[in-house]
Amino acid sequence: MRSRVLFVLLLSATLTTRFGRAQQPPSAPANIADSINFIWKDVQKDFISLAEAMPEDKWSFRPSGAGFKDVRTFAEQVKHVACANEAWAKQIDGQKPPERCDTGGPNPAKTMVDTTIQQSNRDNLMQPAPGPYWAANRISGLMAVVWHVSDHYGQLVEYLRMNGIVPPASRSRSLLPTQG
Repeated sequence: MRSRVLFVLLLSATLTTRFGRAQQPPSAPANIADSINFIWKDVQKDFISLAEAMPEDKWSFRPSGAGFKDVRTFAEQVKHVACANEAWAKQIDGQKPPERCDTGGPNPAKTMVDTTIQQSNRDNLMQPAPGPYWAANRISGLMAVVWHVSDHYGQLVEYLRMNGIVPPASRSRSLLPTQG
């Protein structure tokens, strides 16, 4: 039964897309900053809602067992991502990034990625951004931010699920019936 439901869903999506009746994508971004924000805002929203979904008394949760030696707690993961966002934004903007983001960093991280994205334009995308995290340019740094947040989001989805919590982004996207 489940395989038939999957087949019908896939066939329906394929036919709809092939014959042009698929839902239209959002309008094209107006500029480079809007193009980067197109994905960044979704990634940021999903990560923040995931962090807010974990009850405060579970922020010290750390998976245990085979394969989980020396992994970060939920809180350490979130702090690491926040510090890394600040570090990449500062490096892109030619400032000194905070040290030791691998352990969360020395200070509460500041939201800086949005400002760095807004300052991105055709003239500065290839601007060198050397520093301790990579030796490339502005656009590769911004891509690294999106990749990094997404990577840790995937890890933290598992932390929530290990605690019996369905991540918020998965709650509204459930299309298949549960097995029973």
